[in-house]
Amino acid sequence: MSSADYRKRVLPIGALYAASLWLSNSAYLHLSVSFIQMTKALMPGLVYMIGCFMHTEPYSAKVTTNMVVIAIGVGIAAYGEVNFVVVGVVQQLSSLVFEATRLMLVQVLMNSQGMALNPIQSLYYVSPACLLCLSLPFAAIELPLLLQREHWDVSALVLLGNAVTAFMLNLAVFMLIGKTSALTMNIAGVIKDWLLIWMSANVFAAPVTALNLVGYFLAFLAVCFYNNHKLQQIKRGPSKDGPKSAKSEDDRESAAASMLENGERECKGSK
Repeated sequence: MSSADYRKRVLPIGALYAASLWLSNSAYLHLSVSFIQMTKALMPGLVYMIGCFMHTEPYSAKVTTNMVVIAIGVGIAAYGEVNFVVVGVVQQLSSLVFEATRLMLVQVLMNSQGMALNPIQSLYYVSPACLLCLSLPFAAIELPLLLQREHWDVSALVLLGNAVTAFMLNLAVFMLIGKTSALTMNIAGVIKDWLLIWMSANVFAAPVTALNLVGYFLAFLAVCFYNNHKLQQIKRGPSKDGPKSAKSEDDRESAAASMLENGERECKGSK
């Protein structure tokens, strides 16, 4: 890949990825893990909305209604949140918008121009750009605060453990998708969401109200309906476009790459 292509196609994706990571990590300073996990149910709606704006997703009244139900469910969960911090909510929602935009740019800037990458290649190109963009707010905002401290409460062992965990997560997701399918990955993601909410409430004693659970359950059902809708579209695709099996394979690889990078983002966000 030439330097011009890297600046045009990869650097914007790395910048959005960095903004998503920075804001999502900052949100953990204000909000509980369970509530943050509930807000992530908005991701399908944000991706769909930005996809319609960029003309990469066809508009559908049925899908739009489904996204409104997801938003209502997350709104109910937010209304029932005990530790509702406006700054944290703004940071989390902004990170979701940046992440949804990044996923769309991956399709527009790279995959649509015949540069579909597998998960390892995607991380290889995007990670340096992400590091570069993250170094700017770190040098301008966080580094001066750290230099004011006489003692840094930073454990190299914790940082190393987090990095190793993120790397093992990437390998696990890559192997899961390679050995099974994207549908299996989606099902595992649903189990992970509920497990994180349970651990946040029972292990870290984060307050989870009944209204939280009602709202998230409504959003959860809408997300499951949307996933089933997309699955049916994928199943109908080969029958209509039989000779385009190579393109379908590229689309599956692109989806795998996006899910892999999402797994890395969520793992880093748990720091």
